[in-house]
Amino acid sequence: MSPDSPPLVSPSLPPSPTPSSPGPSSSMPQQPSLPPTGEVMVLALGRRKQRMLITLSILPNLFLAFLLSSDPLLTLASPHHCHLLAPLVVNVSVPWERGGRPGEAGRPSQCQQYLNGSAVAVDCTAGWDYNVTEGLRKNIVTEWDLVCGRYWLVPVEEVCFILGVLTGCLGLGYAADRLGRSKALLTSLTLSVVFGVLVCVAPSPSVFIAMRFGLAAASAGVYLTLYLTRLELCEPSLRLLVTMLAGLLSVAGELLLLGVAVGCHSWRALLGVGAAIPGVFPESPRWLLLAGRSGDMSSFSERRNSSRDTRDDESFTELDSEPSGGNYLRLSFPELFHSRNIWKNICVLGFTSFISHGISHCYSSFRGDVRGHAPSFYWTYLLSVCAGGGAWLLLWATVDRCGRRGILLLSMTMTGLASLILLGLMDYLSETAITVFSALGLFSSQATASLCILFTAEIMPTVIRGTGVGAILALGCVGRLSSPLMDLRNHYGYFLHHVVYSSLALLAVLSILLLPESKRKSLPQTLADGEQYRRPPLGRRRRDNVPLLVTPNPET
Repeated sequence: MSPDSPPLVSPSLPPSPTPSSPGPSSSMPQQPSLPPTGEVMVLALGRRKQRMLITLSILPNLFLAFLLSSDPLLTLASPHHCHLLAPLVVNVSVPWERGGRPGEAGRPSQCQQYLNGSAVAVDCTAGWDYNVTEGLRKNIVTEWDLVCGRYWLVPVEEVCFILGVLTGCLGLGYAADRLGRSKALLTSLTLSVVFGVLVCVAPSPSVFIAMRFGLAAASAGVYLTLYLTRLELCEPSLRLLVTMLAGLLSVAGELLLLGVAVGCHSWRALLGVGAAIPGVFPESPRWLLLAGRSGDMSSFSERRNSSRDTRDDESFTELDSEPSGGNYLRLSFPELFHSRNIWKNICVLGFTSFISHGISHCYSSFRGDVRGHAPSFYWTYLLSVCAGGGAWLLLWATVDRCGRRGILLLSMTMTGLASLILLGLMDYLSETAITVFSALGLFSSQATASLCILFTAEIMPTVIRGTGVGAILALGCVGRLSSPLMDLRNHYGYFLHHVVYSSLALLAVLSILLLPESKRKSLPQTLADGEQYRRPPLGRRRRDNVPLLVTPNPET
């Protein structure tokens, strides 16, 4: 290690008394030693192996985008009209519908036709003809005619998919803490392949919805366990960079998804590509140490012993002083219940995640709700994906300089301000201004959602990190449920919907001030460590004096 590197041993832990030292301190219970920090993990793994494992944990994000981001393509409803048995003109054989909003132009009816050339309009009797100009040539809407009277199945599918992601985040996040990251990942991968195949051969909408629920849960488990393993393999200086690269690869996967959809004929082939997620990864060293799996740590021990001859590093003594018992993972309900600081952090970040995910839909559909005509699907999709990529670049450029809490506060403030401007001045804004402020709100809300996950993973102790991050992702899914529910009601009440989220966004700005700062800090390991992760004093700048933090903020 370089002479300028900060010490790796926490200054908050008192030195262990020697057996010969008398006094009352010898009878006091000793605090458990902290498991090794991220830097010690690098020394035990080796730089080459660490980078290889991190790279392997990033690559599956390209395939996960096909499973987690394909819902807009699968449920896109193209312009349609009743299938006409006789070669008649559509405008003559199909009745004309007025616009649903003042000033909106009318169009031929999508659900009715004239009966035998008379003036009596009836529901379509021979199916529908679709004019597919965007997205997949054949999706679940066009294959099973999920339009008109059966359109309600589309929002139901979207709701079930989001509930599947929520279930996978909670269930497999808990399994990652209790069983280990590797077992949870292998279980999720296996279920993803099984449900991916079943989805591709689904013969009816009901079977598709059920299998899609299972695929969403399994895919969410893969994403979550990869996120945890990737973060726990990094030292503090690499966490943001690695997370940003994984996020940008997900953005690249979404762009590739759109390119594949343009040239793809069927949704079954599209989902079949995403179901083949590669990747088998070893267990997280941090979890192994807390679980007391000394046998599984043999490779790290050999690496440590071989490195001692060539490197004089006192940080290796942390590996020797770590107790072999796996008592850290045996958590009781009173321990969890009395961890008030951890609960406070989860509530604040969960509330922020809920707002940021729920309000994104308001920005993407604002023009259609206000003006009555939404932009093309390609424009909306590309705007959302590019906003996500720009959000990751912004986080990479600012978060390590200004801190997690400061950028989270800034992005949530921008989200609330964009909403207030759109709602208060929507009668006076031009189309260009609406587009600019909608893009700004979409950009800031996605930055907030991404930073909430990273923030949670850094301040949650290892023993409950999977459960904590899964809870934050699940609350984000609850916010996303507003999008299909609004579609089911044909976007009636969108103004009140947006006002509620804007008000809650301003409340989230105040609650973010209660969070600690995790910039360049080692990951907490036990519940006691997580309880010491507290908000720094408001009067102090650039440093916080939390005893847990073993690598203090450098004066920048």
